[in-house]
Amino acid sequence: MAMGVRLAATQMACNWSMEENLATAERLVRKAAQQGANVVLLQEMFATRFFAFMDWKPEYFRLAMTVEDNPILRRMSALAKELGVVLPVNFFERANNAYYNTVMVIDDEGRELGIYRKSHIPLGPPGCFEKNYTSEGDTGFKVWKTRFGNLGVGVCWDQWFPEAARCMCVLGADFLFYPTGIGSDCHDHWQVTMQGHAAANLTPLVASNRIGREEGSLGTTTFWGRSFIAGPTGQIVAKASPDQEEAIVAEFDIEELREKRANWGVFRDRRPDLYWPLLTLDGVTPQGAPPRIGG
Repeated sequence: MAMGVRLAATQMACNWSMEENLATAERLVRKAAQQGANVVLLQEMFATRFFAFMDWKPEYFRLAMTVEDNPILRRMSALAKELGVVLPVNFFERANNAYYNTVMVIDDEGRELGIYRKSHIPLGPPGCFEKNYTSEGDTGFKVWKTRFGNLGVGVCWDQWFPEAARCMCVLGADFLFYPTGIGSDCHDHWQVTMQGHAAANLTPLVASNRIGREEGSLGTTTFWGRSFIAGPTGQIVAKASPDQEEAIVAEFDIEELREKRANWGVFRDRRPDLYWPLLTLDGVTPQGAPPRIGG
């Protein structure tokens, strides 16, 4: 039976007022829901300015929150339940003495399904200090079953790694989502990389990026927006502007997508037995691994 699912990407500018940012985020989710969206993606670190691009100051650790005592998650859970939408919610997490860039997936009944911690943490290009604030995630790549399909979620820098997208799709993702905060001179490269993930996996992809100019003592970033939704052959089916607050929506049929993936055979014809170099940094068989066939 056909099942149409409407996905939304959003984008917004942020300031230092968490209350104002949450109000803007809520307004965008409501706008997307009014357009019929079932899953709405907010951008990376939408509750504050993105300090990792501007400064290296210890006081920013105070912005981190635990999963258990988190007003962002409480508010977004209530909103998801009210509107009947699924929300992947990105936040700065504190877990004892560890800090992570984390996503909580909240279902359409307001239930917190679980967290994904950003796997790849950048240090550079110049002006990005994220590795000073967060550790590499320890959750592994995950996929959540929801009423609107199986959702795979990465975060920003994860979007540059085809292994991350492929892992989520092998785990059964129907859709890929990447909350993002990026702005430099590599927009075309950024977009076409994710279009490639969608095309290689025949899996629609949603990227929500920040907009606006944010300044600090160590740098200034103008986030380029241009949030987009790519279809299963990598085509852009919806795209936002470089600098306007927006919510964009596109619809896909889950059963048609699953049939397309099966018919193309890109998962049937995979050869995991030959992919051992992906488990190394330099292509050399790791100690304890099986010998390379053909040696």
